[in-house]
Amino acid sequence: MLRALLLFLILFAPASARAAESAPVASPRATATLLADRAAIAPGESFRLMLHLALARGWHSYWTNAGDAGAAPELTVTLPEGWSAGALQFPAPQRIAFGPLMNFGYTGEAGFLLPLTAPATLRPGERVTLEAEASWLVCADVCIPEEGRFALTLPVEAAPRPANLARFLAAEAALPREAPFAARFARDGPRAVLSVTGEGLSPASLREAAFFPLAPNLIENPAPQRLAAREGGFTLTLTPGPAPWPGRLEGVLTLTDAAGVRGAYLIRAEPGGPLPSPGLPLWQILGLALLGGLVLNLMPCVFPVLAMKAMALAKLSGAARGAVRAEALGYTLGVLAGFLAIAGLMLGLRAAGAAAGWGFQFTWPAFVAGMAWLMLAVGLNLSGVFHLRGPSLAGGHLGSFGTGLLAVVVATPCTAPFMATAIGAALTLPWVQVLGVFAAMGLGLALPYALLGAFPALARVLPRPGAWMERLRQFLAFPMYGAAAWLVWVLAQQTGPDGVLTALAGGVLIGLAAWAYGAAQASGGAGRLGRAMAALAVLGALALLPLLSSAPPASAAVAAHAEPWSPARVAELRAEGRPVFVNLTAAWCISCKVNERIAIQTEATQAAMREANVAQLTGDWTRGEPAITALLREHGRDGVPLYLLYPAGGGAPAVLPQILTESILRAAIAEARGGR
Repeated sequence: MLRALLLFLILFAPASARAAESAPVASPRATATLLADRAAIAPGESFRLMLHLALARGWHSYWTNAGDAGAAPELTVTLPEGWSAGALQFPAPQRIAFGPLMNFGYTGEAGFLLPLTAPATLRPGERVTLEAEASWLVCADVCIPEEGRFALTLPVEAAPRPANLARFLAAEAALPREAPFAARFARDGPRAVLSVTGEGLSPASLREAAFFPLAPNLIENPAPQRLAAREGGFTLTLTPGPAPWPGRLEGVLTLTDAAGVRGAYLIRAEPGGPLPSPGLPLWQILGLALLGGLVLNLMPCVFPVLAMKAMALAKLSGAARGAVRAEALGYTLGVLAGFLAIAGLMLGLRAAGAAAGWGFQFTWPAFVAGMAWLMLAVGLNLSGVFHLRGPSLAGGHLGSFGTGLLAVVVATPCTAPFMATAIGAALTLPWVQVLGVFAAMGLGLALPYALLGAFPALARVLPRPGAWMERLRQFLAFPMYGAAAWLVWVLAQQTGPDGVLTALAGGVLIGLAAWAYGAAQASGGAGRLGRAMAALAVLGALALLPLLSSAPPASAAVAAHAEPWSPARVAELRAEGRPVFVNLTAAWCISCKVNERIAIQTEATQAAMREANVAQLTGDWTRGEPAITALLREHGRDGVPLYLLYPAGGGAPAVLPQILTESILRAAIAEARGGR
């Protein structure tokens, strides 16, 4: 009996499959077949046909809106009397770049579904033949229209028999679903924003998003679509095309999650939502990046490294032109390498679905502790505990190259004017242009030193070397010790007392390593034991870093006049009609702390806040909280500080400058309350 059943399945199943699939229409570019999801149909039932395209490598076909060029497939079925057909259903498309154009369509294979309904007057035992004509366009370097005729003969039975189940399930899964999200759009001249809100949307859950409008020419198809995610939603920046926009924006939205799974949703967006921010041309972004890097030399973060640069500058007085050029070139190359490395790491983390902004590495407690130990080691070197003499590198000095790298790393807690706009705009560009913007920022930071390389004669105006240089070198160790102490304080904000104890223990080991290495240098050839002790001490300090990574976060310190920031609290306060001041800060952001001392927490500013009934909220980004990262990106920023002042009675918030004064804040408060 079992053998008979197996023989029946082997013989009958292929016959059923052949009956539910037409003969293929093939070319070197594509193979097309017509399939049914029934091996036998029942009177009055609904079922589906599928036009299946298998495209050769390098060829593509098109969605219902083909994008900048192309034509969608068409399927026409000749139906007997009493039959009815629905609309052809298209799977979700992908963006296909074709030179300067952007097409919407498919590569590999695609299935287009057509629902049919049979009349109830069919009788079991009959056979129905369905004939169809289809046309499709395939493109690679050239575009070739193709067409085919198909026929399916299906028996009529009292109960339907399914066929091609797996292929139809795959085709159905590729169709866009009704979106469980709310969508709105806003347009302001050459920019538009699609705003989507819904449960489960967050920076951690979204890697990519793309919008495909149903109507052609609504958007500039090749333009990048910038994603800015936040907890509970995201915005997608679009560039409007030449066609007038309708009252409702309809299309397909594809979302790729952190695991790389792509889903597609039908979107019907009503007018409303945040207005788009204007874009900047590339030359302006590069100019802002250069200015931002130049101003970064004046920010407090870089002061410790300025001490090291001042020492190197003093040594250049009276040096040969070649030595001046080598020193300046080494430092400049170090700065450029540092900025490019940070840009590459940010792009890589974003591609992997992680949130990364300017200064993101200072959100990692282990990095902060490592930097504190490095500053301590540099200070001990300047104090003469040990000496480092680097080998030559590309005609310059390894020490000057390392100083350039160090300047970039310690500069990241600060955001200088012009930098936020440049970085926010850069991260919407292709990766090559992003690297160019970061290189311009690095050139700005290195520019004062690079000028010495271009004009070595400038070194002649520096003071002549002498005994005073040793005193200067020892004095300049103290800014390094101060930087180390500040970083330990930052660590206290991130990890609490346990993290401070770990950092101090590591500092003792670094001090031991410096002393042992210096003793080994002083003993000449008999210093192997000292070098071994120094290496073991450094390894012991590094072994402490995992303890910091696993340490629980310390509770954020919020001023007495402020509350912790949250989107819900902002909504509550705005519903009361109050102005709301949002301060996004971090413990490691020196610019933030300076602004708080001289502009935000002064008696005059706080009096103005109380008089205008301004609610104050503080968002602490010390450990890179995702919700704050999303708010930063929503306003085109990739680092703190960010100051938002929501006006009374509703409306978009004012984005205040990154360098604040009392007068700037008081004027903004007066405007937010409706005054002058």
